[in-house]
Parts: sequence; C-alpha cells; structure tokens
Amino acid sequence: MGIILVEICEGSLINAIDVEAELESQYPEVAVISNECLMSCGLCTYSPFAIVNGKRVFAETPGACLEKIKAAIEAELKNLL
Repeated sequence: MGIILVEICEGSLINAIDVEAELESQYPEVAVISNECLMSCGLCTYSPFAIVNGKRVFAETPGACLEKIKAAIEAELKNLL
C-alpha cells in the first residue's frame, strides 16, 4: 500500500484544528507535512486548505475542510487498491 501525502501551509486557517493528529491516527497510510508556504499565493489567509496527493482541497471552515480532506483520502485509498 502507498502513502497519501497531506500538505498543510503553516499560514492556513486549517491550523485551527490539529489536522496531523486527527488524520494520522485515523489513517495509518497518511503523512501530514506542514510547510512554510505551499505557493498558493494568499489562499491560506482566506480559506482553510490543504493539498492531498497534489490536489488542492479547501472549504469555508476548518471542520468542513477536514471532512473534504478525509473524502479525498478515501478516494485516494480506493485508487490504491
């Protein structure tokens, strides 16, 4: 089985919740990496977002974004089978 990479910008509003603890405890195949900048020029200050295996995921609230991240992880897991 492969690894699913979730990248978080240090400035992203998603950091209102502990994404790393939440995802890595639920999904052993996920690695959460926090970067200083993900080069999405300003998106981090307007909307919670992350990048899941190269695909940008965002929502209006941190909780909604986390749910979208989980859905993206589930989709990636299906692709790995």
